[in-house]
Amino acid sequence: MPEIEFGGHTVRSHGAKVAKKHRCDWLIFFVLVAMDGFLNYIQPFNRYTNAKMLEDLKFPFKEHDTIPMWAVPIFAVVLPCTVFLIYYHYRRDVYDLHHAILGVFYSVLVAAVITDSIKDAVGRPRPNFYYRCFPDGVEAFQANGDVKCHGDPNIVKEGYKSFPSGHTSWSFAGLAFLSWYLCGKVKAFDRRGHAAKLCIVLLPLLFAALVGISRVDDYWHHWTDVFTGSIIGTVVASLCYLLFFPFPHDINGWAPHASIKMREKNGFHSSSVAMDTV
Repeated sequence: MPEIEFGGHTVRSHGAKVAKKHRCDWLIFFVLVAMDGFLNYIQPFNRYTNAKMLEDLKFPFKEHDTIPMWAVPIFAVVLPCTVFLIYYHYRRDVYDLHHAILGVFYSVLVAAVITDSIKDAVGRPRPNFYYRCFPDGVEAFQANGDVKCHGDPNIVKEGYKSFPSGHTSWSFAGLAFLSWYLCGKVKAFDRRGHAAKLCIVLLPLLFAALVGISRVDDYWHHWTDVFTGSIIGTVVASLCYLLFFPFPHDINGWAPHASIKMREKNGFHSSSVAMDTV
C-alpha cells in the first residue's frame, strides 16, 4: 500500500465529529477514574507479618519521596500530551491528536486500575513497613503473632501497598506510549540505519526506569515491585498504542488507523509524502 497524504483534518473542522464518535470511550474513561479512586479509598489486605518477617522490613522511612506522586502525571501524561500538541501544530491531524491523547490517558489509567487492584489484593508490606507500624520502635503483636501497629493509620495503610509499584507502572504506561509514538513519527525502523532515532525512542524509557530505581532507593519498594510495575506499564502502553496506531515499521506507521482509513476513503493516495525523515 502506498504512503498516504496528511493534513486537512483540524480540531476546528473535524474535532466535534471525532469527539462525538468516541463519546463512549470517554465515558468509560471517567468510569475507570472512579474505579481507581475507589481502589485507593478501600483498605488493602493486611498480610500477616510476624517478628521474624519484620527483620527484612526495617529500612528507613522517608516521608518525602525523591519523585512525589503528584509529579508522576506531569511526566507520564502532560509531557506526552505536549509532544502530541507540538506534532499537531506541525501536521494538523485531529485524528492523530485525539487518538494519541485518548491512548495515553487509557494507558496510564488502565495501568493504574490494574496496579491498584493487585496492591489491594496482595497487601505486601513495604521495605520501610517496620517504622510505619512502630514509629517509636516499640513493637507490639497480636495473639497470633501478627503485628499490632500503633502508627498513623493512613501511613500504615500505605505500608501494605508495596506490590507492584504504582510510580513505575504509571511512568512506563505514559512514557512507553510516548516511545511508541516517537518511534512511529521519526520512522525509527525505516531501514536506513540511523541510530540517533533509537536514542530518541529509548530516552522516555530510560527516564521511566530511573523513576522505578528511585522507588527502591527511597525504600518504598522491593525490586520485584518495580520490575512488575514496569511490565504492567509497558504491556498496557503497547496495547493502547497499537489499538490506535499501526506498528512503526509499517509504511504508514506514523499515522493513526483512523487517518489512514479516512484518506483512503477520500482517495488520497501518494507515494511522495513529505513525512520523510532523514
